[in-house]
Amino acid sequence: MELFSQAMSSIQNGLNYASLKQKTISNNIANVDTPGYKAKTVSFKSMLQAEQDNLLKATRTDPRHFEFSTSSSSLGVATVHNAYQSNGNGVDVDKEMTDMAQNQLYYQALVDRMSGKFNSLNTVLRGGN
Repeated sequence: MELFSQAMSSIQNGLNYASLKQKTISNNIANVDTPGYKAKTVSFKSMLQAEQDNLLKATRTDPRHFEFSTSSSSLGVATVHNAYQSNGNGVDVDKEMTDMAQNQLYYQALVDRMSGKFNSLNTVLRGGN
């Protein structure tokens, strides 16, 4: 059953990433006319590193060892410093809409995968009927 729980945990992490990305894209689109607003993006690598930092609570046992960084305050959200409009706004609506469509496909694929896992579990619980 360990394999099943690891798969569900991975799917859940992917869904959390897709949800944060969707919120960030929506926020960017909502601020398309805000002067000086800089578009934000979500970095999967940063989120993965933050998750690993939380899982691998490392402790220095010797002062000669490297320090461990566990700060994950930004949760993988970074600001993009591009200005696409004359008012200093950094939101490219076409890019944001494309990113949103890709993210929706990714999210739906994860939901389908999770549904398949639940259907498999349901089949096992019913005894294969």
